[in-house]
Amino acid sequence: TKSGYSTGHDVLEDLASADLHPLPSLIIEHREYSKLLSTYVEPIISKTCEDGRLRTTFIVTHAATGRLASRDPNLQNIPVRTEEGRKIRGVFKAKEGSKLVSLDYSQIELRILASLSRDKELMDAFKNGEDIHSKTASAIFRTLPFMVDDNMRRQAKAVNFGILYGMQAFKLSQDTGVDISFARQYIDNYFSFYTSVKDFLDDLILNAKKNGYVENTGFVKK
Repeated sequence: TKSGYSTGHDVLEDLASADLHPLPSLIIEHREYSKLLSTYVEPIISKTCEDGRLRTTFIVTHAATGRLASRDPNLQNIPVRTEEGRKIRGVFKAKEGSKLVSLDYSQIELRILASLSRDKELMDAFKNGEDIHSKTASAIFRTLPFMVDDNMRRQAKAVNFGILYGMQAFKLSQDTGVDISFARQYIDNYFSFYTSVKDFLDDLILNAKKNGYVENTGFVKK
């Protein structure tokens, strides 16, 4: 790089895939285990009470979004994507006679987007109890719903939430691992399917430029 040799994750991934030497793969593996140990395993052990139970503190004044947050330890970011990370979840067991309860808003940001943009496809998806990520995958990959696989759904999820916050093709390509041209096509296909979402977001930008502020009001397509 401009500043010298790099051992960043992306560089190591490229070196590992080239299969020139076993060291890059070993470094990646070591980093993964080190992060699991320092971020999850050690804090869990240190915070476990004498009776073997783990007690977190829930607070509503910590997250800027107003969401319920978990602290000391944070039990909301226990890993799930990797096999080794999922093993950590196995240490959480309810005491006899009790149950573990998992609660979450169901696609709350996308529901708000449907309400504000009045997009028919989005509203129909929630009214009919459809899987919104699978529906979006069907749209951006231009395929039938029953042909959507887990990887396609995962990429569509990144598109669904990325669009809300102005994600462009470059960032989407980084998050999904696809070529930037494909990422750009995903976004174009998304907006051609959810047309009122495109109108709503464009309208927000225009109003921001005109008025210097935006309002949380619904959009009525003229």
